[in-house]
Formats: sequence, C-alpha cells, structure tokens
Amino acid sequence: MTILTYIVWDMNPDITTIPFLGIPLRWYGVLFALGFMLGQLIVSFIYRKEGKPSGDVDSLTIYVIVATLLGARLGHVLFYDPVFYFENPSKIFATWEGGLASHGGGIGVLIGLYLFARKTKVPYLWILDRVAIATCLLGCLIRLGNLTNSEMVGIPSTLPWAFIFTAVDNVPRHPAQLYEAIYCFLLFVFLFWTWYKRREQLKNGFLFGWFLVILFSLRFVDEFFKINQVEFEEGMILNMGQWLSVPFVLAGIAILIAIRTKKEKAPTLHRDAA
Repeated sequence: MTILTYIVWDMNPDITTIPFLGIPLRWYGVLFALGFMLGQLIVSFIYRKEGKPSGDVDSLTIYVIVATLLGARLGHVLFYDPVFYFENPSKIFATWEGGLASHGGGIGVLIGLYLFARKTKVPYLWILDRVAIATCLLGCLIRLGNLTNSEMVGIPSTLPWAFIFTAVDNVPRHPAQLYEAIYCFLLFVFLFWTWYKRREQLKNGFLFGWFLVILFSLRFVDEFFKINQVEFEEGMILNMGQWLSVPFVLAGIAILIAIRTKKEKAPTLHRDAA
C-alpha cells in the first residue's frame, strides 16, 4: 500500500502586530510593497540605460501604485460582486476585508500609464514595454502573498507537490498561486533579457504584446486548476478570470500583428546648406 504525502501549508499570514496601532502586519502587504520597490529599481535601471530622465520614475511609480490599487479594487467590485457592493457602498473601499482583481488592476495601470505618457510626452507603447517587465515581478510577489494567505487555492489533486491548506480544509490541492508566481517570474526573466540584449532593435509594443499574450494565456490555463472565486461562476463554462483574460490575449496578438506589418518610415534626407 502506497501512502501519499503532501505539503502541509499552515503558514501564519501575520508577521506581527504593529505596536500601539493593533493592526497586523501581513506577509501579503510586505510582498505587495516589495514588488513595487523592486519594480521601481528595475524601471530606474532601464531609464538610466536608455538615457531617460531618472527623476520621472518616482512620478511613474506613484501613477502605477494608485492605478493598480484603484483598478484592482474596482475590478473586484464590478466583475465579481457588483450587487453586494452597490447595496453596501461603504464596503467598496474596505480593502482590509480583501478583494482585489488582477484584471481590474491591469486596466487601471493601462489608464494610469496613458496619463503618464501624455504628461511626460513619451510614446505610450514605449512606456508599456518597460513597465511590463517590472509588472511580471510584481505579479510573482503578489501571488506569493496569496499563498501566504492560503487564498485562491486550487482544485483537489493527488500530485506529490499538492498542498494541504490547513486554513481551508484537509484536502490536497493544486498550489495554483505558486504556479502563477513561477510563470510570472519566468516571464520577467524572458522580457528583461530580451530588452537587455535587443533594446535597440525592438519596435515599441513588442515586449508589451508578448507580455499580454504569454501572461494571460497562462492565466487562462491556470484558472482550470483553481476553485471558483465566487458562487455565480459555478454554472459557467469558463470562469470570470478566463473570460477577462481573453480580451488581453487578443489585444496582445493585435499589437504584435500591427507592429510586424507597420512599415518603417524612410529616413529624411537633408541637403547641406550652400
């Protein structure tokens, strides 16, 4: 008789309690903040390498943080439980109770970066290419934060790397959060390496297009290994995360086709002054 052993996940999501405030300091919040800090360092490095004003990165970081938090929260409200929040509007910004949607965060960042690009007069696709690199690392750390919270757990599994999330039940499950963290990190390595080696040859939108196609295609697949987040998804062929991933994949394909078919402008010849 073979006895299967699994990984027992009973990590405490709280690191400590902040003195005098009585507010718990959680691993999720620390990893979330670390993602933004590392992202700022990566984009600062990119700006220096490309001769761009590094002072713009501080402003860019603020745009991204605000856009991510607002977009992720409003995305959860509108995509996953609009009836409850419309009946309880005071709960909309009660983020300490949980509820952030990565697709909403993505939409928020797209809007925030559009405003930033207009303000700083840089090509929109150029800034999307660079921020996409850092976003992959942020996504990796956020999913590790979900793992520390024992949330977004996977469906039951008998694979040897299945996790038993004791905060949920005693059933071995796919560590779907870990799957996503791993492929986000690998995508970060791929995009950063491509930028580092070929940045002078890349067309604007190339990195962002591949970011959308790869990330959201993998997200679509990863959703098959997760339990549904809300009750209304039970009767759906595809869950909400998968439906929301499809437009991002199609947008990435459209960008890659557009930049591939776009003709380069011929250089303008100037006559020397007589």
